[in-house]
Amino acid sequence: MRKSIATVTTAGLALALAACGQSAETGASPAANSSSSAPAAPAAKTLEGVTLEVAAKWTGAEQTNFQEVLKAFEAKTGAKVTYASTGEDTGAYLGPRIEGKNPPDIAILPQPGLVQQYADQKALKPLAPEVLKQIDDNYTPYWKELGSADGQAYGVLVKAAHKSLIWYRDQAFQDAGAQPPTTWDELVKTAQAVADSGTPPFSLCGASGWTLTDLFENVYLSSAGPENYTKLSKHEIPWTDASVTTALEKIGQLVGKKEFLLGGPSGALQTDFPTCVTQVYGQDKSAMVIEADFVGTTAEESGAKLGEEAKYFAFPKAGDTEPVVLGGDIAVALKDSKGAMALLEFLASKEGGEIWAKLPGYLSPNRNVSPDNYPAELTKKLAQTIISAGDAVRYDMSDLAPSAFGGTDGKGQWKLLQDFVRDPSKIKDIQSKLEDEAKKAWK
Repeated sequence: MRKSIATVTTAGLALALAACGQSAETGASPAANSSSSAPAAPAAKTLEGVTLEVAAKWTGAEQTNFQEVLKAFEAKTGAKVTYASTGEDTGAYLGPRIEGKNPPDIAILPQPGLVQQYADQKALKPLAPEVLKQIDDNYTPYWKELGSADGQAYGVLVKAAHKSLIWYRDQAFQDAGAQPPTTWDELVKTAQAVADSGTPPFSLCGASGWTLTDLFENVYLSSAGPENYTKLSKHEIPWTDASVTTALEKIGQLVGKKEFLLGGPSGALQTDFPTCVTQVYGQDKSAMVIEADFVGTTAEESGAKLGEEAKYFAFPKAGDTEPVVLGGDIAVALKDSKGAMALLEFLASKEGGEIWAKLPGYLSPNRNVSPDNYPAELTKKLAQTIISAGDAVRYDMSDLAPSAFGGTDGKGQWKLLQDFVRDPSKIKDIQSKLEDEAKKAWK
């Protein structure tokens, strides 16, 4: 499941990506944002004798890098911080501890929906004024809203995953005489050129329904715009809306052509993630895979050299908006303590974000963390797209929805978008079923 895939990038992988010549470029300068100075994080050595526990799902390299950030906080404040891994099911770990009235001081949640869930249980502590100031100084209002429930701010978005990418195999593009497209129409033409050269353009990860929601979200954000995206994510407009029709029609231009999909619709719906990546890199069966920055890890594991054989381009515009869809993790306080709020203040600060950004495998949603802090060309460019997109950036829509609609295998969006791939001619029928499922989920 996408919810459990870590965005882990090794140092070697990151350095290899510096050679990637067909990366997404915005051309915008980060100077205006990077030169902004946020208020300093907590004053030095104010928390001597304070012990904190932080729980998150990260293990391996992600855990190691996060603990480097915690060490910087300890050195600054004098606090001692212990780390507990929740495993992939954060809710299963936190639930018993909350019920037993022994929660960690800070929990880092992989889905915004959990903020509302724990707020309803009265398990979260409202953010202190110092934390709110950091958020207001360093984040767009949209990110503040994601960490809120019923108008009360509880969370800080501390880590992002960039989901608006299409990865390609360079040799397949060379064989077809193709160049990375920048618009949807160009993408369709590029796919046709690759197909005409004898290679199926797309290895679609259709068996993993979450990848289809990612595809829809990028097309919808670009074609319908950020305001409609937010409304649809809250079910404030119906799934039968004409804007949804337009997005599905565009997706149908790709999935409606059997020669565009490796194995045709049937094969696509039997291919999971990460198999879809290995079919492009390693097996050389297809040319492109539509997914997030974490594709790079699997591509490297498949034997492709990043920046040479494995390259990417920004998800092409399907409308007036350049889509930037993010996933991410939100830090919340489960104990009302000075130490907990101080750590959230540090994580929300420019200082804390810059410390983390210097380590591999990390993207910051903090607009004042300059891309110059990142160790590799990939993350520099992806960070710049987040900054340049400004208020138009949006969070993964399916992760904002009730899980029965947006995050359950064989149900809701996952199943119905798979049905759409199976028969793209039934747009109105799919929309009607999506709306029926949404009504049930948002009761």
